[in-house]
Amino acid sequence: MTEFVPALDLSEAFYREAVRPVLDGSFPGLPHSAALLGTGSEVLGYDTARSTDHDWGARVLVFVEEEEDGSVDLGDALGDTFQGHPVLGVRVLTVREFFLETLDIDPLDPVGPIDWLTCSEQSLLEVTRGRVFHDGLGTLEPARERFSSYPEDVWRYLLAAQWRRISQDEHLVGRSAEVGDEIGSRIIAARLVRDLMRLGFLLERTYAPYAKWFGKAFLELDIGGHLMPSLSAALDAGGWPAREAALTRAYGIVAKRTNELRLCPPIDATPSKFHDRPFLVIHGERFSDAIRATIRDPAVLSLPEHLGGIDQVSDSTDLLSYTKLRSRLRSHYLYS
Repeated sequence: MTEFVPALDLSEAFYREAVRPVLDGSFPGLPHSAALLGTGSEVLGYDTARSTDHDWGARVLVFVEEEEDGSVDLGDALGDTFQGHPVLGVRVLTVREFFLETLDIDPLDPVGPIDWLTCSEQSLLEVTRGRVFHDGLGTLEPARERFSSYPEDVWRYLLAAQWRRISQDEHLVGRSAEVGDEIGSRIIAARLVRDLMRLGFLLERTYAPYAKWFGKAFLELDIGGHLMPSLSAALDAGGWPAREAALTRAYGIVAKRTNELRLCPPIDATPSKFHDRPFLVIHGERFSDAIRATIRDPAVLSLPEHLGGIDQVSDSTDLLSYTKLRSRLRSHYLYS
């Protein structure tokens, strides 16, 4: 049995030992870049031996200039296996073509707030994670860097929207349990756990991957280890008082981290009652409103106030996965 090798390492060796020599021999002097980007657990560095049962192997994207696109064909020169692992092939394309396919954005064009908000975070990881093996064109790495993090006011808009999501549900954990809806209380608590985790990604300006790797990536955040005991306790709690107590501990952590960013004047991070009801909440709208008040970009201020980005609007796998489908939502951000 062939020993498992992470596909990023395998594909880099495949490029250097197999693909590059063929390119140099058949297309001497061809300016090109090479990388493993796009979809797949291996691009995130999360592939394991389990991943090898389908759509896994040595593969490389070779980027060429626009005028060379379509003229570079490696044919059957690379074989079916490399170091005992399957060869999935080499795709030749342009940097522009890759970004249009993945984000529906030309990397050389201006990128506005609505463009950012209709890119799923997973799609942004598909262009910014992975590994570049060679950037002979000199354009691939700068294009990736351009999308490495949200612009300042887009980031603040997303933070405000995420805090608003928390404020909309936080008082319902106790209220639903109070009327005997224990399963409803559990579901709402689970929603809040996910929203708190997504807030953690935003606080550290790190894109969140799709569901399969969401929890693993969260634990790689600095805040992940601090939050996880409270989040796990909230999910495991046998009744709403224990559930609420765990959530309020988590609220305090993310509130403190938000204050540490100094985006706005500090806000009391101590949970308190929801009106006169016996439910403790952090009053997430306070953070949402305060952060939104710091936004200065008119294009961001003209966006729907609490809508947020596509990952905050929907968790539909189809919507988040397909570029052209996501792009159709751009018109929904145009009303004020």
